[in-house]
Amino acid sequence: MVSTEERIISSEQRTLIEHLLCERISLRGFCRAVGVSLTWLLHFMVERFAACPDHLHAQLPVNLTHVVLRRLEAEADEMWSFVKKKAHKQWLWIAMDAKTRQMIAFHVGDRSRDSAKQLWANIPMGYREQAIFHTESACQYEAYQGVIPPAQHKAITKHARKTNHIERFNNTLRQRVSRLVRETLSFSKKLANHIGAIKYFICHYNLTKATALPV
Repeated sequence: MVSTEERIISSEQRTLIEHLLCERISLRGFCRAVGVSLTWLLHFMVERFAACPDHLHAQLPVNLTHVVLRRLEAEADEMWSFVKKKAHKQWLWIAMDAKTRQMIAFHVGDRSRDSAKQLWANIPMGYREQAIFHTESACQYEAYQGVIPPAQHKAITKHARKTNHIERFNNTLRQRVSRLVRETLSFSKKLANHIGAIKYFICHYNLTKATALPV
């Protein structure tokens, strides 16, 4: 049975809400601003998260031969986050196409090699076969060993400026996804929603980037 609230929320309102889900607004603040109940918003939010495709709306290049991929694990001072309480740490691993600036894969987990393997498994096959991966040489180099083929892995320092774009995206995530702010009351209570919010934002980000790509 459709609730009264479900019937009165127009398609225009739903579109607005979909866009606002990509802004750094707490859920209760969202409800106050838009005029929906928290229960309705949570159901709608989970529904939209579930609709996000695994390919993240990334438009893969036709010719991958000369693609250079910048891949960087979020470090403790950059992409550390938590679910429910700060003791439950979650790390965001992401991979970006250096030319198109689209995000091609991500994984949320711990800082182990198992997480590096899962991110690698999420990366489209064409990149795994042909791309060069730039990562920081600092604390996470060992996690990549045995995961990224040595011939495709370029571990560099910050001074080489080969990971600037992905670091900028990390900052964008902090600014736009309230769940990722270090000192926040908008943290995720469930891991599934934490992952869903990140995936939702990446899909929206890739669609925005896709409009700027050459036809």
